[in-house]
Amino acid sequence: MRNAFADEITTLAERDSRIVLLSGDIGNRLFNDFKERYPSRFYNTGVAEADMIGIAAGLALGGLKPVVYTIASFAIYRAFEQIRVDLCYPNLPVVIVGVGAGLGYASNGPTHHSCEDVAVLRALPNMTVLAPADAWELRSLLEAALQLTGPSYLRIGKKGEPLVHETRPAIQIGQALEIRSGSDIAILCSGTLMPQTLKVASDLESTGIKTSVFSMHTIKPLDEKLLGRLFRDVKLVVTIEEHSRIGGLGGAVAEWKADHFQANARLLRLGTPDQILHHSGEQEHALEMCGLTVEKMTSAIRQASAG
Repeated sequence: MRNAFADEITTLAERDSRIVLLSGDIGNRLFNDFKERYPSRFYNTGVAEADMIGIAAGLALGGLKPVVYTIASFAIYRAFEQIRVDLCYPNLPVVIVGVGAGLGYASNGPTHHSCEDVAVLRALPNMTVLAPADAWELRSLLEAALQLTGPSYLRIGKKGEPLVHETRPAIQIGQALEIRSGSDIAILCSGTLMPQTLKVASDLESTGIKTSVFSMHTIKPLDEKLLGRLFRDVKLVVTIEEHSRIGGLGGAVAEWKADHFQANARLLRLGTPDQILHHSGEQEHALEMCGLTVEKMTSAIRQASAG
């Protein structure tokens, strides 16, 4: 995903001279093309994430369109106060791009995990929260985010994520994408677990459970129209995310369901547990530990659908 981001931001910057890119001392070679074309519009702020958000706020006040890029855990947790006060309070159009979100940097340990970023940002007024399923969705969402009049967070993977779409989809912030249709169960997935989610849906389908899958690329604002239809028409709604079950997509949908008493379908939330992952290993190992493999998710959904 990060290569797609670098390519797309360079393309968009050619069309709009107001776009500036700030990096937290990562991706320096990744942005060589951008720096060669627009040397005055690239800022390496160093390992100073709070300052980077403040700088971006100042650039936005000057009429520019800043895009901030660094590791998700550093972008959000180190600079939360600045995001809240410098961006959300004045409602400034700054796009924060968190790379390696969730467990993308699992091998670096808990300091690099970002399984609570959606939860903390979703609570901030004026903040839009986005989680593309693949590089194609990333490109469309980045373009859309740059048209917003307030702050946004683009939660992306690291590298090597499989493509879900054959071509670039038309995306509107706040409107989910239907990836496959089914009438028994609806799975709402945010972020890069979409390939696993589609395999889960196929496995369920093979046992006679008709399963629809939606890319919930926008976690805030939620696609409430879709939720109203699904909770009326299917037996079980499942959320899947590489994020804590507390406060992420699952939490957002649970809050919506609590406010809508006519929502008859049951809800199953699949995500990371409410604990720090102390085991070391690559992303696949971390997902196994969190129960986010195809086999474990399929089993959990089968159990819930049979209840």
